[in-house]
Amino acid sequence: MTVLGCMADDFTGATDLAGNLVATGRRTVITIGAPVDPLPETDAVVVALKTRTVPAADAVRAALDAHRALREQGCTRFWFKYCSTFDSTPRGNIGPVIDALLDATGAPWTIACPAFPANGRTVYQGHLFVGDRLLSESGMRHHPLTPMTDPDLVRVLGAQTRHPVGLLPHAVLRAGAAATRAHVERLTAVGGARVLVTDALDDADLAAVEQCARELPLVTGGSGLALALPPGAAPAAATIPTAPGPLAVLAGSVSETTIAQTAHARRLLPHRKVPVADAVADPPATARHLAAWARPHLDTGNGVLVYSADHREEVRDAQKEFGAERVATALEETLAACARDLTAGGVRRLLVAGGETSGAVVSALGIRALTVGPAIAPGIPWTSADHRGGPLNLALKSGNFGPEDLFTTAEDHL
Repeated sequence: MTVLGCMADDFTGATDLAGNLVATGRRTVITIGAPVDPLPETDAVVVALKTRTVPAADAVRAALDAHRALREQGCTRFWFKYCSTFDSTPRGNIGPVIDALLDATGAPWTIACPAFPANGRTVYQGHLFVGDRLLSESGMRHHPLTPMTDPDLVRVLGAQTRHPVGLLPHAVLRAGAAATRAHVERLTAVGGARVLVTDALDDADLAAVEQCARELPLVTGGSGLALALPPGAAPAAATIPTAPGPLAVLAGSVSETTIAQTAHARRLLPHRKVPVADAVADPPATARHLAAWARPHLDTGNGVLVYSADHREEVRDAQKEFGAERVATALEETLAACARDLTAGGVRRLLVAGGETSGAVVSALGIRALTVGPAIAPGIPWTSADHRGGPLNLALKSGNFGPEDLFTTAEDHL
């Protein structure tokens, strides 16, 4: 089997993709940053980067470093994974990274396939839908770092890449492999397109996209496409070392999905909201206070929830007062320091909501690799890391993923 080398632009995206690869029977390893040590025999390596909102030049540099390291590890095919809601700014970073990887891999063209129908992300006529709403009408239009106000992915990507962007539409995919190949030939060989946005309304469309792109050295998109890969030989139900004790939930995302999940969990779990003004003033001290509040609850076997906001208006008010980037950084640093304090006190199970928050937490804990275990929900697997001499179970959740009761039922899957 070809060793697949994957680069994810955030940590939740890495676990999302790895979980789907495991589900298709692929032995999968997640590394935090480009791997430097020899890896065990595996079918796929997923490198977790934190490049979604950094300057484009930094994102390109990190992706190329990861590609080079993956190639040295024996990977022969490559995957650039980004969010199924195409989270990016008008300048990138999806387009610039695709451009760099096209050059590095020598791919004649590639696809852009963010669709994940099982999670309600579909693309039709190049327009991205979240559930039954256009991306621009979903909660993503209010994202504090990457507000998505244009659902036309051909237009969005066309503004970010130096290459012509084409569309592989639903009608062509449904017309069969020969029609799809002819359409791709017209767009790439005749029209000069090197990136094709792909429609996908269901798993049958994803299967057609995967077949079309199977020989490409580079694919790009969300994790949904992984479920269309041909089955591998490894068991699909992965087992991981598990640790005892109650669960601490750290929710930094302010997506509509996560806010609904925190509202549900507040009815059942002891909870505390991060005081934003205190976090901006002193993240480590704020984290110590939060950890001190949580410890008595955890000691008696209760899970706890530490979260950033009850509703988006709070976030907007804080951004007006302190600045959007300052608020985001303060919340990430506070929740990361809280995770460090909690694990130092013996907590061995963490569920982290939000890509940026997850990256900050994993980095603060000094974790370098994760093994992937059972799925909690589509795109959200449990993982295990060796931490302080024993297993630490982590679930890193994209802000937009998961059912409303996720925070109170996640442990049922360990």
